[in-house]
Amino acid sequence: MEEGIASKIIPLLHDHDQKAMDLIYRNYSEVLYGISFQILKNEGAAEDALQESFVKIWTYSKRYDPKKASLFTWMLRIVRNTAIDHYRKAQKTKPREIQINEESVSIKDNSYNADHMDVGEKMEELAHKNKEVIDAIFFLGMTQREASDYLNIPLGTVKSRLRIGLKLLGAVYQVKK
Repeated sequence: MEEGIASKIIPLLHDHDQKAMDLIYRNYSEVLYGISFQILKNEGAAEDALQESFVKIWTYSKRYDPKKASLFTWMLRIVRNTAIDHYRKAQKTKPREIQINEESVSIKDNSYNADHMDVGEKMEELAHKNKEVIDAIFFLGMTQREASDYLNIPLGTVKSRLRIGLKLLGAVYQVKK
């Protein structure tokens, strides 16, 4: 089924024809919503992420290259990455437990993870090109090839930027004796 309907949608997408989005919605919205819901575990959040994904699909429709990935795979990545972004944003705004007694006030941040204590700060210090590769591979769970397709850069460049970025992070976390 995918090849038949995709072959109708792809030219419409490249021509920026609204019919493409109608066909995508009718043929793919349920499965794409399911992917979003699996990540977010909340109907409203999954619907919001899916809506944002449809906007991205429409916005980047001319960038879609059938030689790199099937239409479904391309849309799946957009939905997956958007849902992950929504999940991360929700984690950052997670309510904190505030405990007050007569002598002190303490705040318990439910999103604290000792393993990732300052990695975010150190990542911000990296050059954007290295940061985006590390983010795609380690935080979005992509393979190097998927990162290459997603970032639209050669696989060798992905490998070089990853190696350099990890080397720079490694220097920061080097234990000094």
